[in-house]
Amino acid sequence: MIVLPWPPSVNRMWRSVRGRNILSKHGREYREAGLEALQAQAPRCWPADVRLSVSICVYPPDRRRRDLDNMPKAVLDLLTHGGVYGDDSQIDRLEIVRRECHPGGRVIVDVRCI
Repeated sequence: MIVLPWPPSVNRMWRSVRGRNILSKHGREYREAGLEALQAQAPRCWPADVRLSVSICVYPPDRRRRDLDNMPKAVLDLLTHGGVYGDDSQIDRLEIVRRECHPGGRVIVDVRCI
């Protein structure tokens, strides 16, 4: 299990500048905080030839309405960037579950081999 900070929405994660999509300030801050969390937990790193199942449990910071389909992009990109797996194209099964609120929000990810 990997515990990660609450990510920004996809709309706040990326910016388009001169026709290129770049990581926004919020995206860079999330990546930095997420990489620190990954380093502290030292999760297992999966080789590129392994097919994966990923379960994401989201604990929102408050009761505001949020689309669950906005959630996985930032989390999966962080796991790729942090070296947990080679590329998110390795994922054959993806589950996202909303749980109770948690102060500040958090995301718990379980990555398993299929």
